[in-house]
Amino acid sequence: MADQSAHPSRRRLLQRSILLGLGLMLPGQAGAQVPDPPLFGAGRSQFVLVRPRKALPPLRLQDMTGKDVILAPKPGHVTLVNLWATWCAACKTDLPMLAALDKAQLHGLDVWTICADRRDLKTIRRYAQETAMPRLSFADPHAQATHPTDPESSVFALPAMPITYLIGTGGLIEGYITGAPEWMSPAGQALLRYYLDLPAA
Repeated sequence: MADQSAHPSRRRLLQRSILLGLGLMLPGQAGAQVPDPPLFGAGRSQFVLVRPRKALPPLRLQDMTGKDVILAPKPGHVTLVNLWATWCAACKTDLPMLAALDKAQLHGLDVWTICADRRDLKTIRRYAQETAMPRLSFADPHAQATHPTDPESSVFALPAMPITYLIGTGGLIEGYITGAPEWMSPAGQALLRYYLDLPAA
């Protein structure tokens, strides 16, 4: 009897292996296969997954010295791309928190900020002198990240301001969060660690 009772278990294991090999999952197994990222929020705003995921193309931006730079995510790194505006009150809270995160120099994490409302570098530089900013801060004079008159051609949508997009280790735009989230909080660090630990696809 012991041998007969063992056969159904073996059959179930074989069926499960075949289904998983075909890219299918048995009910209740999806969460175990690819777990969702940890919850992370700022007030009423939560980290929102972007689907379908798209690769972030190289961006032609301008650094704070006025030099044009071509920026692309580093393979195997997680990149936070923050879009802010000079008129945005919440940005005055958000940018210093991103600066603190950048200063912590978490291995494999890069932090960019891009001014989305001004192409005038002099105005942006004056703002940056009054507000703590991450090291990699840029203007967008060529409308590469956001387009002021043609949102369809923008790489990043701007449903609210400020907004921070998370680019995963494979260079894909994974999701975003609006407002001024506390990236140094346990929840913020858990989200970053989740994506830092994923292999580059």
